Amino acid sequence: MTDTQWDSERLDLASYLARLGIDEPTEPNASALRALHRAHVAAIPFENVEIALGRPISVDLDDIQDKLVHRRRGGYCMEHTPLFAAVLERLGYSVTGLGGRVLMGTNKIRPATHALLRVDLEDGPWLADVGFGGQGLLEPIPIVDGTEVDQGGWVFRLDTDEAGTWMFRTRHPEGGFNLYSFTLEPRYLVDYVVANHYTSTHPRSPFVNRLMAQRTEPGVRHRLMGTEFATVRTKSNNQTRTLPAEELPDTLRKVFGIALDPTDEQALVEQYSA
Repeated sequence: MTDTQWDSERLDLASYLARLGIDEPTEPNASALRALHRAHVAAIPFENVEIALGRPISVDLDDIQDKLVHRRRGGYCMEHTPLFAAVLERLGYSVTGLGGRVLMGTNKIRPATHALLRVDLEDGPWLADVGFGGQGLLEPIPIVDGTEVDQGGWVFRLDTDEAGTWMFRTRHPEGGFNLYSFTLEPRYLVDYVVANHYTSTHPRSPFVNRLMAQRTEPGVRHRLMGTEFATVRTKSNNQTRTLPAEELPDTLRKVFGIALDPTDEQALVEQYSA
């Protein structure tokens, strides 16, 4: 196999599909893309434990799949997105990297440090994003102005302006909530290498300052920010509580499926005990 944009010749596809618990799709189409996206989000959690422990993050495919697939850990967008892009490329999809500016309810101009994907199908382009740690998609959605979808009770909307900037929103009880903006300018793995260096090492990066983990299911999200553990449901009955530091390892393992070795568990407990 020749070299590819997303290094899919190095992908361990069989192990990836086993991690997701699904069979290999027979052909690249919208139905298969939705099923693959949903299975990835369900099986591989969002988390930044390595960054929280002061370790660098690699966006090399071999390192990503060793961590997220073989060691059954999670990661953040700079790991999820190249992995998913390699899978799609290997399966015959036309896939393009994009960059987003995370907003989380604001209109501030922030650096384009979110990695997401455009997937071109016969019926047009789709937004695929398996690595957004704040109220992200369960399935891909068409990149069409005014698109609004309900995914398991989570409502998402896409709008664009005259300048070609797209806004990705979700719906809160009080109204629309801006998650991130993006353009259709292609981004490449080397762009993600640069963005990853900032997001995983810069002291002003939100990923450096606190532990994060998220798992999204239809109707419910589990979210850990530092020691604040929240369960958010589409039909109210939300719960938030502050965890004692010693409960962090068990919570990561039981709720998010993130099993750490004893040394890392102890380091995390000590960090948040302090």
